Amino acid sequence: MDTVIYYLCFPLAYLMKGLWLLVGNYGAAIVLFTLASKIILFPVSAWIQKNSILMVKIQPEINFLKANYSGNLDAIADGQSKLYKREHYHPMLSLIPLAIQILLLLAVVYIIYNPMGYLFGVSNSTVNALANHIGADTGESGFQLAVIQAIKDGTINAATPVEGISAAELADVISKVSSFELSFWGMNLCSVPSKVLGWYLLLPVVAGFSSWIMCFTQNLSNVIQHEQGKLNKYGIMAVSVLLSLYLGFFVPAGIAVYWIASNLLSIAQMYILNAIINPKKYVDYEMLEKSRKALADSKAFGKMDKKDPLYKQMKARQRQDYKKFMHIVNKHIVFYSEKSGFYKYYKDLIAELLKRSNLVIHYVTNDFNDVIFDIAKDEPRIKPYYIGLKKTALLMMLVETDIFVMTTPDLDKYYLKRSFIKKDIEYIYAPHDTMSAHLGFNDGAFDSFDTMFCVGQHFEDEMRAIVALKKLPEKNLVEFGFPLLDNLVEAGRKENENRTEGKVKEILIAPSWQEDNILDSCIDEIISGLYGKDYKISVRPHPEYVKRYGYQLSKLLERYADYDKEMLSFELDFSNNKSIYSSDLLITDWSGIAAEFCFATERPALFVNTKPKISNPEWEKVGITPVEMKLRKELGVDVEKQDLGNIGETVKELFENQGEYKTKIHKYYESFTFNHGNAAEIGAKYILKSLSQKRKN
Repeated sequence: MDTVIYYLCFPLAYLMKGLWLLVGNYGAAIVLFTLASKIILFPVSAWIQKNSILMVKIQPEINFLKANYSGNLDAIADGQSKLYKREHYHPMLSLIPLAIQILLLLAVVYIIYNPMGYLFGVSNSTVNALANHIGADTGESGFQLAVIQAIKDGTINAATPVEGISAAELADVISKVSSFELSFWGMNLCSVPSKVLGWYLLLPVVAGFSSWIMCFTQNLSNVIQHEQGKLNKYGIMAVSVLLSLYLGFFVPAGIAVYWIASNLLSIAQMYILNAIINPKKYVDYEMLEKSRKALADSKAFGKMDKKDPLYKQMKARQRQDYKKFMHIVNKHIVFYSEKSGFYKYYKDLIAELLKRSNLVIHYVTNDFNDVIFDIAKDEPRIKPYYIGLKKTALLMMLVETDIFVMTTPDLDKYYLKRSFIKKDIEYIYAPHDTMSAHLGFNDGAFDSFDTMFCVGQHFEDEMRAIVALKKLPEKNLVEFGFPLLDNLVEAGRKENENRTEGKVKEILIAPSWQEDNILDSCIDEIISGLYGKDYKISVRPHPEYVKRYGYQLSKLLERYADYDKEMLSFELDFSNNKSIYSSDLLITDWSGIAAEFCFATERPALFVNTKPKISNPEWEKVGITPVEMKLRKELGVDVEKQDLGNIGETVKELFENQGEYKTKIHKYYESFTFNHGNAAEIGAKYILKSLSQKRKN
């Protein structure tokens, strides 16, 4: 940086010297120098003005993007990138004014602190000799100003020889400096207000006020600053005012003069730019205000008022449960659930553990209204704890238990860590769907688990391939199965026995929650193609979609609020799976619910080819085709989004061929998952055997 400033100072010093020679006053030269720099850099400022207008012009689209994809950072980033490319907007350009201002300030500071060299062309050796003569420390930044002051007050004169400088050279230096006018509006520009005090202390006040008025006017009229949030606006104002006070108090008055002039001229420049390139000609401020409201609504959605009695109740319950959990010793097994709907994945496994042992089940949930609290009332050996997500991160780092069971992947990658206290905890991953291990999960999602409960041969093969590929420690791969699917299949068969022909056909729309899912990309086309054709339609969002994108969901519900609720309903209770096995057809994208529905009902699915859920960009290295890609051809048909205009005909054909699909799906199911009907028993036996071995050790 010093090298950059050094070379930057030369052209600026020539400009400063020329202006000084023109007006004969250093203070006036500094003001004119500031004006000249604004004029020279005006084309850059105009370029930045246009870029700022572009930003504000696309801000409504960005706000709506953030509102519609609230919580989906990947989708927002991708959308913003596309907008920037479309408009040729360069985000980094906003840093140019700050960078220029900093460089100019540093250069001016160098020049003002070192006028002997930059303005008078005096060599460093001569300046150092003069400084040594008066006892000034050449290591201090203001020693050249001290030399000038010494010449001005006669301490250094032609009659007094200076060691290392000839009489002629000394006379030349004294001649140059003597004509150097340092006084400006009664101030000595070499003086530092903090040292001389007195009325010089007005200088930092004026500098601070100039900065405040600049920020105030920019907050009102600068095209980009006007659109910033209050924290940004007033944060910049505070920093700028504090910097101005510092410059006015601790540095020579000449630097403060430059800063004051720069602030005031920046105000004038802003209004000139607004007149030449008027933002109002390019920005739809009405749409901008609407987008702000949508964004504010999305941020406020789902947030609880801290004054709400329920909020206080939740906080109190969390404190109580966290303390209780941490004080219990000899916790042999802990289950962790993100939401109430996840209990169904543990239900049969927990029942088998309770039946086959005297274990106490410790169940941590992030859901204040989890069904586990009602279940625990009838089963004293289930100990439920409500712990919020943030607090859960701390709990997991400090937990002490023998076995920790969870359906949440990415252990030790993000906020959920393995225990720092007990290093030999066995972490078991319990599946919450029947899909692959390497496509819909992040790379390394299962690396930190010790034991994997595998749903089927496809999952076990994938895990073995992942372990070999990444050279991970061997994992316990338990041929578990999927108890929930077994229950759904059994319930579906009972439902089939009681079904009567001629009833209204039921269609279940159950998408995934990733980018480009049905709800975000084509739900309106699907509903318009099916509603009013004697189909009873149920829309079942993914639980993760409800958790992350509540605002978008609320807008969707609002859009269809006036439709006949008997023919179009939205299912948000995930503890109930009735619609999964009562429906005649599933419409989905890449959700794992497809296997559950088709195997439970032996009815087909219609797969919409949205953007695939590829959480792991390295999935192809595993060398196995993900099962969710295979299933699309085995369990139904897939259609492109652009072909949804014919969805009515496609659905009609699927209904007409349900018999063929029933035979095909039944055969495929037999080999798809392990241990039909007794998966929970296998899992419970494994856990009890593992606990027994741990006790022996």
